[in-house]
Amino acid sequence: MEAHWTLSDAQFEDQFTFGTFKPLWFSHEAHLRLAWMYITKYGVQKAFEMYKSQLLAFAVKHLAKNKFNLTVTYASIKVVAGYCERSNSSNFKDFLQEFPELKTNFKELLSAHYSINIFSDSVAKQQILEPDLVPF
Repeated sequence: MEAHWTLSDAQFEDQFTFGTFKPLWFSHEAHLRLAWMYITKYGVQKAFEMYKSQLLAFAVKHLAKNKFNLTVTYASIKVVAGYCERSNSSNFKDFLQEFPELKTNFKELLSAHYSINIFSDSVAKQQILEPDLVPF
């Protein structure tokens, strides 16, 4: 089990919001959990705004601003939101069991929408690129 599971959703959100979340705990699964929590609690638009600003602040605080990617952040919220719409789960653990591909094939899920590698594209890091293959 990943370390972020020692925190309740409320603790996770508080620690991330106030900048006390441990960087070693912020795995891909923790990214997904944060997106899921924000989408289910605040709706897609507010979730994106919070996710974007807090991920950037987290990256800056931990000297990893070069890892922040605006397009991946946007696409992540959009993809997770699409799965939320189809989900019957009331918690993140069940959600991840319902859609394990979010954890195991996330890059492939995003690449279905983009013809470029948004993970390494310098423009994608700085601005939101809309999908050019399949819209969200």
